[in-house]
Amino acid sequence: MGAGVMVRTAGMDDGSGVDALLKAVREGRADKVPGLLAPMGAKARKDALIQLKTLRSEVRSWDWKRWTEATRVRRALYVAGAGCHTSSASAAVWLGGRDLLSWRTEDGFLALRVLADRDAAWRADVAHRLAAKPTTAEESYGLIRGLVEGSGATVPATDGYVLGWTRAVTDDKLLERLREDPQTPVLVSHALSMQQTPERLAWTSEADSSTHWTAALATLAGEGVLDRGELVDLCVSRLLRGGRQRDLRFPLGLLQLVPPNAEERKDRVADWVGMTADGTSPVAGYAQKILTGLALERSLPSGAFAEMTAGVLFRTEKKLLRAQLSLVDKVLAKEPKQAAEMLPVVADAFGHDDSEVQERALRVVARHLKAVDERVRRDLADAASLLGPAHRSAAEAVFGGALGAPDLPPYEEVLPPVPEPQFMPGPVGTLEELMEDLLVQQRRPGSPMEFERAMDGLVRHAHGAKEEVSSQVREAFSDAYWQDTNAFSRRHDFDYFQHGPRGLDAVLAALVGKVKQKRIETGLGQPVPMTACVHGAMETTRDVRIWEIAHLIGGGTLPLLLSTPTRHTGGIDPLELVERLRVYADAGVEPAPVDLGYALLRVRRHDPSAEGAAAEAEALGSEAGTRLASWLRSGAPFEATVRFHPRSEEGGKRWYLVDRILVEMAKRPDLRKDFPKVFHWLGGGLMPNARRCYHWDQVPDHWATLLPSDRELLASCLLSSMASAVDGDTARDVTGPLTLLAEGEGPVGRAVALVLAFGLGCRDADDRLRAVDALLVLASRGDLDVHQVGRDLAWLLAERSMKPNRLADAARTAAATGAYGTVWTMLSTALPVLLEAEKPMRGLGELLAVAADCAEKCGATGELPGLDRHASARGTSQLVAQAKRLRNALRQGIDQGKTEMP
Repeated sequence: MGAGVMVRTAGMDDGSGVDALLKAVREGRADKVPGLLAPMGAKARKDALIQLKTLRSEVRSWDWKRWTEATRVRRALYVAGAGCHTSSASAAVWLGGRDLLSWRTEDGFLALRVLADRDAAWRADVAHRLAAKPTTAEESYGLIRGLVEGSGATVPATDGYVLGWTRAVTDDKLLERLREDPQTPVLVSHALSMQQTPERLAWTSEADSSTHWTAALATLAGEGVLDRGELVDLCVSRLLRGGRQRDLRFPLGLLQLVPPNAEERKDRVADWVGMTADGTSPVAGYAQKILTGLALERSLPSGAFAEMTAGVLFRTEKKLLRAQLSLVDKVLAKEPKQAAEMLPVVADAFGHDDSEVQERALRVVARHLKAVDERVRRDLADAASLLGPAHRSAAEAVFGGALGAPDLPPYEEVLPPVPEPQFMPGPVGTLEELMEDLLVQQRRPGSPMEFERAMDGLVRHAHGAKEEVSSQVREAFSDAYWQDTNAFSRRHDFDYFQHGPRGLDAVLAALVGKVKQKRIETGLGQPVPMTACVHGAMETTRDVRIWEIAHLIGGGTLPLLLSTPTRHTGGIDPLELVERLRVYADAGVEPAPVDLGYALLRVRRHDPSAEGAAAEAEALGSEAGTRLASWLRSGAPFEATVRFHPRSEEGGKRWYLVDRILVEMAKRPDLRKDFPKVFHWLGGGLMPNARRCYHWDQVPDHWATLLPSDRELLASCLLSSMASAVDGDTARDVTGPLTLLAEGEGPVGRAVALVLAFGLGCRDADDRLRAVDALLVLASRGDLDVHQVGRDLAWLLAERSMKPNRLADAARTAAATGAYGTVWTMLSTALPVLLEAEKPMRGLGELLAVAADCAEKCGATGELPGLDRHASARGTSQLVAQAKRLRNALRQGIDQGKTEMP
């Protein structure tokens, strides 16, 4: 037991019980506290509280060696402090303290015992105050529940309390627990109103599972435990607010199991219409089905039907569009009088990006044209000018002479503007601002630039006022896991950082002396073995940099970090790096080796100011200045060669892309000579092995900031992770670094083309969208080798590693921005291999449809090898139809003032 300060209050008599209580608390005997508190009067409790607060502060300063003792003492403090507070507000603050909050449920029961003698209003107030604290309400659920039930208070329907409730009742007896719980109606209502659906409710277990929430609530609605009509209202309201599909899955599933009745379906027409226009695809599909039923029953007002149709036809999902046009066709067949209102709405689809949608819309108009007057016909004929060239002859057959000549402006490729450079904000100003930034970083991982700015600010402030910064860190992070205890640890020598520095945590902990010196030294000396995977090499390089900062920050010798980026890509402007080296030279401080190495990798060697900066760096007369000057003048890019093993038979060792990629980094003797060992892998220090690793598809955003001036090498490092998202089943969120890669510097080659090709074929739609953005940015900067991207897509598709429908979706998205020429060049390079294959692959027709769209829009002409064979075939398949359409587009040779294709 460690020695501590014992404060005695003047006038305290030995029989007050304070000494016994404090002794039990110091011994960590939380179970004894209720019995010791019971006979104590108000004055004794007030006196004890003074000493409990002092002890709480003392425990915060204990080091990690006393974690077991500190955990026991804090549990006892939690209970004793609750019983000694007279104010409900201060009691709630005490019980909500993160440093005291225990994961043991019995501690909540002990707290309930010591609060049992308080009046009901007091306990109710504590309960509601705790429930209102987002950071602790979930963990305090048991205590809050006991206070509510014991005081008769209203149920505190807060997000945190509901999260704790859903966690507590979700087990194989979920239905019974919900049925017996009087709080269920109130808390279910709140759960359905939350912007982020509780995790237990968002689980996608089987409907017959005992933990399936939607099935359980549907059962309770059928039994009358829950009001069915209220559930419907809540679900509809939540779906109307929108959000992530993960958060909408629960209310949508519940609405499908507790469907609205006929009257509710009619009363909520406006809601259903809004969902069809703005809802996520599953939500829009559900609303469309309800409105379809009303329309076919002739219960849907014509105005609502027209509004619904306009909203759906503005969407991109083919399934919804086809269903809507089919519905319009059926309704007009029964009610021709609606044609005058509905056909102009359908005609809006003449300008849709999808040619198939245009064709279907034209068919609907043609079928019901006789039901409208001459004025409406003229309007429809005018709208038909929006149709693509493939539908021109069909439109002439429908509208005859009323169809005017197409007014096609000269084609002009539309690419996004070249991104403007984004500069990182200057150094953190005040210590208060720094502490705020650091706390934000602890609550949620920030962007790479937020991390860099916070770490640089910590180094700068520690250089000038180490003791003040250390004191502020101790106070601000008093409840951090590395400060004192780890409730889940069972070892006195537990090392929080044995698996890495955990971002800024190791630096903060080192600043206040909470990291073993041996751990820092081990972290600094981590090697990157030749057999390492690229994930391990990248992470080790970053970790060693952080350990170096942790090692030096305690001495306060570093005036600033040389390697802090000046641009969002991770790049450092050359002149700025010269000025930082000047600060070091003036202070007589030698740069930290890894920090300087990072800075050299990040400096913008291709910047126009590089030559002038080299001269200024050399004039500094320091070794670091000379190294910077030499590095800027060399300008030699890092290079890598990418190869692939041949694909084995399905199920074989070399079937998946990730098992076949070979990346061999070019030898760089200068790097091995001048840089610390942790960087040597970048100069040919890794074996080009094709194999999986335990990192799987890990691609942190900060990877791109290590090599902002070497896009080709960065791309080669991304390949293995991205490959898993092309022919794998689970990988996602792997294309994040592509944005910074596209906006970075350095030559582009095969590796950049490959990561773009991989990205366009990823299984996840968001990954594909990021790849499209990168493709277009590279095109706008003149850095895109679109033919190489097309060649890589060709073999990926031909060997069935990539699914054509995914590429078609990405290509269609890119083309819709106005980059029809770029996309046509890419597809026209990829398609011949597929068209000439002996057996056409499934999904080829969808790719041809996108290619035909592009050819029609940009006026492409010429021959495409293998196309005639499919265009001349008989049949009505999509492959044959789109092949004919593409051939016609290429043969028309429409003079649109074509711009030069990329």
